[in-house]
Amino acid sequence: MNIKYFLAALCAAAIFLSCEREKTTVLFNGKDLSGWKAVLKSAEGETFDGETFSVRDSVLHVTGKPFGYLRTEKKYSDYRLHLEWRWAGAEAVDGGVFNRLQDGDKVWPLGVQLQMTPKDMGVLMGGIKIEGLEGPFYKKDRLVEENAELPVGEWNEMEFLCKGGSIKVWLNGVLVNEAVCDALDGYIAIQSEGGPMDFRNIYLSF
Repeated sequence: MNIKYFLAALCAAAIFLSCEREKTTVLFNGKDLSGWKAVLKSAEGETFDGETFSVRDSVLHVTGKPFGYLRTEKKYSDYRLHLEWRWAGAEAVDGGVFNRLQDGDKVWPLGVQLQMTPKDMGVLMGGIKIEGLEGPFYKKDRLVEENAELPVGEWNEMEFLCKGGSIKVWLNGVLVNEAVCDALDGYIAIQSEGGPMDFRNIYLSF
């Protein structure tokens, strides 16, 4: 091959790889809750303190009590969210991950929640309008019949692709649900509801 064409091809390949390389933003640093805000339910109303969310051994531990959520301090629009999770107690419990969470912290918040109980695993629901469904509370059943989650104690891998109003969710490589909602950006949040759950390796790619 002519050296001129070889160098041109090499340069083109380098540019292509550079363009394909994704930018990554780590949301959970594995050390503390920097960049996150807790919103919890108490007898006096909503509070922002407590021990519901803690960090040990690079893992985010969620007790499930009281009800509430841990959300990012920043809003995000288009992204791919990656996280790993497991049920940390003796049985599978209720939990969830929010995307497109809107301003006005309250329990329960306005956003699109991915339900994480075995019977509803992969269901998308919440107060944000979802195309083709009736509100004011919107609920979209999962796309697959089989359960894609692993047994209690084992780590699951989950990815959310949020682009414009579109949300797609993969659990352990299986596309479990997709929907189009009204919100184009918002916070990302992890729910405290049914019992102990663990999370790790939480990051965004763009």
